[in-house]
Formats: sequence, structure tokens, C-alpha cells
Amino acid sequence: MNILILSSTFPYPPTRGGTQVRTFNLLKYLSRNHHLTLVTQRESDVSDEEIAGLKEHVNNLVTFDRPSEQETSARILKKIQRLSNFLFTGTPPSVISRYSREMQTWIDNFVKSGQCNLITSEHSVNEIYIRPEFKNHVKTMVNVHSSVYGTCLNQLVTGTSENKLRDRINLPLLRRYEQNYCAKFSKIVVTTPEDKQQLQQFQPNAEIAIIPNGVDLVSFPNRTQDPGGNKIVFIGAMDNLANIDSVCFFSNQVLPEIQKIYPDTTFDIVGSRPAPEVVELGNKPGINITGRVPSMVEYLHQSTVCVVPMRTGFGIKNKTLEAMAAGIPVVGSDRGLEGLAVDGKNTPLRALRANQPAEYIEAISQIFTQPQLRHQLSVNARQMIETQFTWEIAGQLYEQMCLD
Repeated sequence: MNILILSSTFPYPPTRGGTQVRTFNLLKYLSRNHHLTLVTQRESDVSDEEIAGLKEHVNNLVTFDRPSEQETSARILKKIQRLSNFLFTGTPPSVISRYSREMQTWIDNFVKSGQCNLITSEHSVNEIYIRPEFKNHVKTMVNVHSSVYGTCLNQLVTGTSENKLRDRINLPLLRRYEQNYCAKFSKIVVTTPEDKQQLQQFQPNAEIAIIPNGVDLVSFPNRTQDPGGNKIVFIGAMDNLANIDSVCFFSNQVLPEIQKIYPDTTFDIVGSRPAPEVVELGNKPGINITGRVPSMVEYLHQSTVCVVPMRTGFGIKNKTLEAMAAGIPVVGSDRGLEGLAVDGKNTPLRALRANQPAEYIEAISQIFTQPQLRHQLSVNARQMIETQFTWEIAGQLYEQMCLD
């Protein structure tokens, strides 16, 4: 099959963020049996070596420079234009800001020439390049990493919105947007049952498949020993709103109380591009802000527990899967453990659940003081990853969706 893959974010190396990790690993699997043309955007930090590395996994790599706004006056004007466009056409500013007319022209010509059987939009932000009439000539599939409407609604409900007034205004617009763009696709892929339920409200007759994220078990090997101690870790891109909210919540409302009980407790915040408010947390006792590191798994293996205190953000979290693959006990919120069977009747205990500060304190205290519990969580979680959440499994499901 000849597949045209659209990804406005450059998906290599697969350590840049959750979107890139999912996109790269799925295209890597598809490359075994299919002819792939990948159209993507190159940002300023993408090196020639990374371009060469990505070329090894596709038959045809086409890159465009990401649209830039150099002058302040131009940025302000562009923001006003994008907001106006959102109000009248329903396309969010975050989608418009990455739109390239040059890239659109290339895609139009490629589809018109009949060189592909299927177009996949990797992440919903790329839906803007899919014209409604494409569906009459080729299969069109969108890989929805998370519902934008559902995420906005969740941020308002949980009080984690950066701008409540803006999001209240945006919410009905996002609902209309998601409903409209889903109609352009023959098939829809989501990562969790929750997202499937959300999108089925918009498109009751749509073909929607749940394909969860996975883990590269070579990059995240199981730990060989339990380090013990009182060392907590969080991993993830630290310019992401949901991650920023998570570590600020944990550092301000949970960690100080834990340190009263266990004074030697440390908290490593491991991830690239830490936002100013994250950097500021480094001034608090016991908190270490690493920035980008060569290997996240080394920090995981050195830690007693990995926390995933997400209060917003839909979809399966790569950070949760990676910690479990590495054999590190996990304490996570309902959002952090979304899409995973980790507790409950007839389910082996694979992680401890916590949403309120007191629940985090109790769960982390148990892990600090109970070696047997750490072992139980480590073994059960790793087994779940090996049997349900590898990229090999996800790739097989994704390929079948492409072929059906």
C-alpha cells in the first residue's frame, strides 16, 4: 500500500514528546510492508543528522519549514487573524499557526496525481490539510492523540485552565470544530475508550478504533534491582501545560508534606524545555530540575517511585507506560492512569491511584516503606506492558486499520 503520512511536528528522534513518539513508532512499523511518503515540518532545532535518521524509516521524506512570525507586530496581527478565523470558520488558532500553504499545495498535487491509497493525519492538528473531497478518491484516516474538546472541558472542570474565560468561549467552538473535522475521515483512531466515547457523540456512524500507545522495551528495559530510598521522579516534556500543572501541584501541595515525614525525600523533574515556573521549583528543598537528559530510563531506574499527578490531558500517557516498562512503582491520578487496568476486582495491582494530596502522601509512604509492595507493582506493571502495550502490538493494530 502507498501511504501518505501527514505530521506537522517532526517525529524524530522519538524522544521529543508524546506526539512524536507515537507517530514515529507507528510509521516505523508500517515501513516494513508499505511504501511511505512522510510530509512534515522542520523546526529550527531539527538537525541535518536528524533529517538523515528519519529518512532511513520512510521511502520519501518531504520537509517544509514551519511558518514563522518574526516581528512582534506581525505576531499580534496573526493572533488576531487566527482568533477571527476560529470564530467564523471554526478552526482553532493552534491549528492555523502551523498551517503552510506551500505544504497544502504539495499535498493537493500528490493526491491529485493518484500516488497514494491512504492518507493518515497523525494528530488531529494535521486535519487542516485534508480536503473533504479527498475521501471520494482515497482512504482518509486521522490518528487522534486526544480530543481537543474533551481536553478543554476537562481543564475547565478541574480548574487547570490557563484562561477560564477564553476556554469557556472556545468550548462550543471546539465542539463544532471536532465534529466537523471528524466528518472528513473514513476512519478514526483514538488511544482510549474515553476518547472513543467522546468522538462517537460527534460521529455516531464513524469507524473508530482504539489503538493505545506502546513502549520500546529496548529503550526502557526492566530494572535489575530495587534502589530503595526515598527518591521520587516525574518524566515528560516540561513546556507542556498538563505536565507543568502536574509538577507544580505536586511540588507545592504534596512534596512538602512527604518531606515532613521523610526529610531526605528528593524529587527529580526530568524533561526537556522546562518552563520558567518549572525552573522556579528548583529553588525548593529536594527538587532537581534536569532539563533534557541523554537517558530518562537511568533516572527511572535510580528512583523509588514515579509520580504521574496529571490533573488534565486525555489519552494514555507515555510517561506512565515508560515508567511501568522500566519496572518503577507508579503512583498516578485518574488522568495519569487513563486507559490502563491497574487496580480493582480481578485485576492485579499494577499502580497506586491518588488524586488528592492526602492520597498521594499515603500511597508514596506505602511504597517508601514496603519493599514487597514495590516488587509487586514492578512485576505486575512490567508484565502488563509486555503483553498489552508494546509498539509491536500497536503497530499491528494500526496496520490492520489501514488495510481494512
